[in-house]
Amino acid sequence: MKNKVLLSIMGLLLIVLGVMMSITNGKRSQIAEVRKEVSQVTKTQKHVTTQIDNLQTTYNANDATAKRKLLEFAKAYYTFSSQSDYDKRFSKVSGIVSLSKDQQNGLFDSGLDATGGSRIDNLGLTSQYQTATGYTSDLDNQTIEVLATVIVQTSGTGEKAINQIILLHSWFDTKTQKLTSIKMNQIQ
Repeated sequence: MKNKVLLSIMGLLLIVLGVMMSITNGKRSQIAEVRKEVSQVTKTQKHVTTQIDNLQTTYNANDATAKRKLLEFAKAYYTFSSQSDYDKRFSKVSGIVSLSKDQQNGLFDSGLDATGGSRIDNLGLTSQYQTATGYTSDLDNQTIEVLATVIVQTSGTGEKAINQIILLHSWFDTKTQKLTSIKMNQIQ
């Protein structure tokens, strides 16, 4: 009888040991699965972080380019001392703008009066870009909105030079890397 009890206890212990090992192996496989998932999450997080960094780098580069090109436009557009300089303004900015014909014609008039004479030369009109500050808004699809406050010194024959403040509002296309629209408002 002692043997049967002893064998029963041993059998019970073996069953308990088997159950415990089964539970332990189950937990080990769960731990391994969790480790695998954590590893995948870490890889995904690194990939997403890299993508965010790339987007920020791209945005910052495009943001800086948009401001720089609008200020280049302002400098070329507002600097002239003769009809010849006035006529060359578009050729100086043609590489950084992609404007509609209507807008191009509105921004770059001939500078001639009704008789066909040079309004610029006849009145001694001069314009000199002084300084500007550019601002950008959020990237929207492939377009950045760019604003610039430009200070220009203008004068005419026998007139004292005055400073004018002009607000430029433009759109920059990140794919073509060109200004696609420019509007001007004189503030002062």
